[in-house]
Amino acid sequence: MHEIIKYSLSAFLLGLMAGISPGPILMLIISETLKHDKKEGIRIAMVPLITDLPIVIASVILISRLSSFNNVLGVISILGALFIIYLAYENIVYSGNRKAGKNSNLKPAVKGIIANFLSPYPYLFWMLIGAPSIIRAYELNPLASILYVIIFYLLLVGSKIIIAIAVHHSKNLINTSVFIYTIKILGIILIVFAGLMTIEGFNLLSLN
Repeated sequence: MHEIIKYSLSAFLLGLMAGISPGPILMLIISETLKHDKKEGIRIAMVPLITDLPIVIASVILISRLSSFNNVLGVISILGALFIIYLAYENIVYSGNRKAGKNSNLKPAVKGIIANFLSPYPYLFWMLIGAPSIIRAYELNPLASILYVIIFYLLLVGSKIIIAIAVHHSKNLINTSVFIYTIKILGIILIVFAGLMTIEGFNLLSLN
């Protein structure tokens, strides 16, 4: 039960952070919602459910072949922590500025798919953080690994859908101090989480 709670909380935090953090997909959701309506924003918010599947599968297969080497997992955990610190930095310095997307003949959902496939974030997240977490969770409790994926995408997609709806009803919502400070606070929390991952990484390295 402890493992399930631990990995569920981790997925909750990371999913929420990924959902509201500034990035190409979030900016695209905002701009297309403003230019069209919330339906287009919601379609883009659901893009990761389509584009991430091959990334998740490939990452888990690749990392699982290395999972017997604690030193490799240790290095991966430390690199993942560094990546989270980078994302946390983006959150902390976020000021609420945004630029509307340019006109294009591409449908908004297609833009979202292309942007997500070309973004390094899904690849980095699943190689450095997601896949190792799923593997470790599965070794402790298979249910923990299943819940990790479900909770992560519920928060990732759900938070983006909420933002699309909010932007649709209030064009200025994205610049309110409440939204901005929420992102900054999550950034600080992520730094703490990165510290814990770093400790775990060094613990794994010390096993060899």
